[in-house]
Amino acid sequence: MEENLPTLNPVLEDFWLEPARNKVLYGGRFSSKSWDAAGFSIFLADNYKLRVLCARQFQNKIEESVYSLLKVQIERFGLKDRFRILNNKIENIYTGTEFLFYGLWRNIDEIKSLEGVDICWLEEAHNISKEQWEILEPTIRKEHSQFWIVFNPKLTTDFVYRRFVTNPPPNTVVRKINYPENPFLSNTALSIAAAAKAEDEDNYNHIYLGQPKEDDNEAIIKRSWVMAAIDAHIKLNFKPEGKRRLGFDVADDGDDKCANAETHGSVIQWTDEWKAGEDEILQSCTRTYNKAVLDNCDIVYDSIGVGASSGSKFKELNDAQRRYIRYSKFNAGEKVWRPDYKYANTDMKNRDMFTNIKAQSWWLLADRFRNTYNAVHRGQKFEVAELISIDSNCPNLDKLIDELTGPRREYGADGRVKVESKEDMKKRGLPSPNLADAVIMSTALMVSVYDILD
Repeated sequence: MEENLPTLNPVLEDFWLEPARNKVLYGGRFSSKSWDAAGFSIFLADNYKLRVLCARQFQNKIEESVYSLLKVQIERFGLKDRFRILNNKIENIYTGTEFLFYGLWRNIDEIKSLEGVDICWLEEAHNISKEQWEILEPTIRKEHSQFWIVFNPKLTTDFVYRRFVTNPPPNTVVRKINYPENPFLSNTALSIAAAAKAEDEDNYNHIYLGQPKEDDNEAIIKRSWVMAAIDAHIKLNFKPEGKRRLGFDVADDGDDKCANAETHGSVIQWTDEWKAGEDEILQSCTRTYNKAVLDNCDIVYDSIGVGASSGSKFKELNDAQRRYIRYSKFNAGEKVWRPDYKYANTDMKNRDMFTNIKAQSWWLLADRFRNTYNAVHRGQKFEVAELISIDSNCPNLDKLIDELTGPRREYGADGRVKVESKEDMKKRGLPSPNLADAVIMSTALMVSVYDILD
């Protein structure tokens, strides 16, 4: 076998060749983990007849799996004529190996019935729960079958980290790898990592050196709260009902993307993100408007900067189509909503607590996530309006989770709380939270409604 190994990261050769039930590969960005797993699996597939289950927590479409990465490796090794690449699986014509792709959240019961799996590759495995593992472990029972558990650590409290890194079970090989061990890394990637280290070494250690965090106490919304909210409406037995809102985070050319998020009552159901070119605001508004028509939503749009003209675009569309889709402005820099009301159960008035509506909106959504966590894990009771759920079928779910838990709380010179700026997030290596901002708009209570009926 060793003579025919493909060109992969040489420091991982012993890891892949060592016989073990569980192969655990974790670390930070740029470390070649998934790249190597894809390459080695293609090598095996072209030499042996195997059944490979490629699974991750959330997969609503094939593009969210390792499907594309496997295709790249097949082409890289010059094996296109030996593989059949279908819409939902990949097969080796000569050995009979097949790659299957599943999302665990919605398909765990279906996976229980799979037979003859040789390798279960769990990609982005940090989100896998104890309950899911207790189903998967006995399901993958073929003689000499293996689990490949590949992930970037998020929290020390995550089940996968505790189970396979902190206290690994017998017959498990664990390998941490980071970008300094990746011989194929570009100078650009090395520069990005070096800049991240110079800006914020703690965050660099987490993102690029795979050092897990406790729940980030500086984050406005904790990751554990968001994970508890996945399908919370099912866990807590409430339905999405009432008003539908479509948040629209507006962008033009540049690094940012446009984003939509649709919320039905207390359930976040759908998101979308796209790159808009210069002077394409009308096209982006039309895309948002058409979704609002399809799902009968009110639109809440970012009215700062390039989004300022969106209201007039929606009015034109309403007039042209003789419709009455309602649209509302969300100006993140405006003064707080109900300034003289007290915030939550404190003695602080809103105007003394928050810098602006953006901060107030993030905090109110964080309160709902925390309430949901307490309802799911501690049995506390809340009104449905005080809770928030994310439908597990929501597109871009992994990215949404990361974006909601990215921004940190900051404080102004006057002591009032505010949301970390996009510029400061970028310095920590985090992208603009476009999806999360769209969610904020779709759940905000204090939008200034532009009544088109007047």
